[in-house]
Amino acid sequence: MSYLLVVAEKPSVAQSLAAVIGAKTKKNGYLEGNGYRVSWCIGHLAGLADAESYDPKYAKWNYDDLPILPESWQFVVGKDKKQQFEILRSLMNDPDVTAVVNACDAGREGEAIFRTVYNLAGCKKPMKRLWISSMEDEAIRAGFRDLRPGSEYDGLHQAALCRSQADWLVGINATRLFSVLYHRTLNVGRVMSPTLALIVQREAEIDAFRTEPFYTVMLDLSDFTAAGERLTDKAEAQRQQEACADSTAVVQKVERKEKSEKPPALYDLTTLQREANRLLGYTAQQTLDYLQNLYEKKLCTYPRTDSRYLTSDMAEGLPVLVNATAKAMPIVKGIAVRCDVSRVIDDKRVTDHHALIPTQNIRTTDLNRLPVGERAILELVALRLLCAVGQTYEYAETTVTLECAGHPFTAKGRAILNPGWKELDSRYKASLKNKPETDQETEAKALPVVSEGQSFEVIVPGIKEGKTTPPKRYTEDSLLAAMETAGAKDMPEDAERKGLGTPATRAGILEKLVSAGFVERKKSKKTVQLMPTHAAVSLITVLPEQLQSPLLTAEWEYKLKEIERGDLEPDAFMKGICVMLKELVSGYQAIKGAEVLFPSDREAIGKCPRCGDNVTEGKQGFFCANRECRFALWKNSKFFSAKKKQLTKSVASELLSTGRARLTGCYSEKTGKTYDATVVLDDTGDKYVGFKLEFDAAGPKRR
Repeated sequence: MSYLLVVAEKPSVAQSLAAVIGAKTKKNGYLEGNGYRVSWCIGHLAGLADAESYDPKYAKWNYDDLPILPESWQFVVGKDKKQQFEILRSLMNDPDVTAVVNACDAGREGEAIFRTVYNLAGCKKPMKRLWISSMEDEAIRAGFRDLRPGSEYDGLHQAALCRSQADWLVGINATRLFSVLYHRTLNVGRVMSPTLALIVQREAEIDAFRTEPFYTVMLDLSDFTAAGERLTDKAEAQRQQEACADSTAVVQKVERKEKSEKPPALYDLTTLQREANRLLGYTAQQTLDYLQNLYEKKLCTYPRTDSRYLTSDMAEGLPVLVNATAKAMPIVKGIAVRCDVSRVIDDKRVTDHHALIPTQNIRTTDLNRLPVGERAILELVALRLLCAVGQTYEYAETTVTLECAGHPFTAKGRAILNPGWKELDSRYKASLKNKPETDQETEAKALPVVSEGQSFEVIVPGIKEGKTTPPKRYTEDSLLAAMETAGAKDMPEDAERKGLGTPATRAGILEKLVSAGFVERKKSKKTVQLMPTHAAVSLITVLPEQLQSPLLTAEWEYKLKEIERGDLEPDAFMKGICVMLKELVSGYQAIKGAEVLFPSDREAIGKCPRCGDNVTEGKQGFFCANRECRFALWKNSKFFSAKKKQLTKSVASELLSTGRARLTGCYSEKTGKTYDATVVLDDTGDKYVGFKLEFDAAGPKRR
C-alpha cells in the first residue's frame, strides 16, 4: 500500500492533523491510516553545527582564527532528538511512501525545520506543502484538498537558510572578537545588539535629563475649570494669581468640533503582545506561548502573523464568527454588536497569513476551563474582533478661550455622540484588576453651554505645580513598538518588512537579553520596566555603530524578502555578510582604557609588578587585569612542574607581595631527592616571567 507522509512541527499538531485526515493507528513515532502516515519534528530536530565541528582548533577562542567562514555548512541532530530523526529518515525513505507533505508551521522557520530534516535524511521523494492559518477541522481539510508543490516555497527556504547562516556568522565571529579583545564573554547578535542599544540609549537620555518645575494658574469658574499658560517662573504665576483674584473671566471664543475615531485594526502578533503587556502584564514570550496553545487547541488562528487584515474570501463567514464570539463573551451582554465587514477586509495588506482572530470553536468552548493566561489572551483577541467590525466612536470637542486680568485661559470638554466600538473597549478595561491609566483627553467631561462675551466670577484662583518628566523607561509594550519601527525611515518605501526582527522572533530576543545578563525587569508601580545592566552599557560603548544600528538588520530583512521572491541570489547575500565580517575583524581596534568598562569580578590576589593593576586568578594562571600589560604567572610553568610543585594561589600572592616565596619538598631531577628553597620572581618584562632559586647559606636543605 502507498502512503503520503505528513510531517508536522510538533506532536500535538501532528495528532490534530491525523485526527482530521483519518490516520488513527498509533505506531512508533507516527500515526497511520487512510493512506497517510503522520509524524513530527519536535521543533528544530537539527541545526547548524558548532564552530569546532569545522576545525578542533575553534574550540578555543583565538583572535588569529577570525573570521570563521565555513566553505560548506554542516548540520547536526540534537542529542535528545536523534531517535525521532531516525524515525523520520526511515519513513521518508520507505518505498511505500510516495510523497512527503511539509505540514510544519506556515512560515520561514517552519520551512527551515522541514527542509533541514528532508535534506539530512537524503530524501528525494516529491514534496508538497500544507499552508493553513487555522487548525480548525475544516481549514485542515481545505488545506489537504489544496496541497501545493513544495517548489513554490524554495525561495522561502533559501531565505530561512540565509538568515540562519548569516546569524551564525555574525554571532560566532562578533561574539568571539569582542570577548577576546575585552577578556570577558560578550554576546553579540544581529538583532540582539541594536535592540540592546535602544534600551541603553533610553537610559542615557533619562540620566541626562534635568527636571524643571512649571506652574499653571487655574480658575475655578463654578461648573468648570480653566487653565492658564504653563509658566516656568513661580513668581510670575503668583502675580497672575493675585491679578485674577476677585476678577471676572470673559469668554473670548467658543469652538465646537465634531470628531471621530475609527475602530482599531485587528491584531497581528506584535500588537497583541504589546496590548497584553500593557493591560495584563504578560511578557512577549508568555503571550506567544499562550497564543500557540490556543492555536493548537483550534481556538485561534496562526499566531506568528504580521498582518492586521483578513482576505476577501473570509467576508461571507465573518458575521457568523462575530455573532458566535459575542455570545461567548459575557462582557458583551447588553451591548448591540455590529458587523461592518469592510473595515477588516484588505487583500493587499495580507502577507503569508491574515490577522489574528478567534475560530468558530469559541462558540462550543467553555472559556472558564481554559488556563488563566490562555483565556485572557483569547478574550483580548475576541474583543479586538468585535471592536474592529464595530461602529465609529463619535464625539464633540469644545474649546473655550477666556481672558482674565489680561491673561488667556483655556477649558476643554468632550461630549460623546456615539460610543461606538469604545463602549465595549471601555467596559473591558474597567473589568481589569489593574486598570490602565486613562487618557485625560478621552476622559474630559462635557462643558456647560457657554457663549462668547459671557462672563464668570473667579472664585479663588489656584496654582498647579508640576515638573517636567524624563523619557519613560522601556516596557515590553513600548520596546516592541520601537523594534517594529526601528530604522524604518531609512528603508525603501516599498520594503515589506522593516524594523528589528520579525513578529515571530522578537519575544525570543527579549528573553535572550534578560538571560544573558544585559537587561533586568524591574517593577515600578503597575508596570515592569526594562533596564540595562552595567555590562549592557559597556558592550554598547565598545560596539561599532554598524553592529548596534537597526539599519543592518532592517537591510537584512529587506534582502531576505527579495530572496523569498527570487529577486536576489542567496550567494550574493552571503558574500556581502562575509565581506562585512572580514572588514570588522581586520579594521576594529579595541578601545583603550576599556578595563574601566569591564572590571573583573574575580578576586585580586595582588598587584602587577609591571603596571600596578590587579592580578586575578584564571583557569590557566594568574593574569593582570590590564589587557595591554600581558603579565602572567602560568600554573603549568615548566619551572614549577620540573620541581613537581604547583604554582598555587598562595604562592602567587606571596610572589606578588614580596617578590619571593618559600618552597618545601622541591624535586631534584639530578639526584631524585627533594629540597627546600626560596623562589624569587625574576621579571625582565619579557613575554614569559622568569624565576630564580635562593638557598640558605649552608646550601639547599636536602631530604
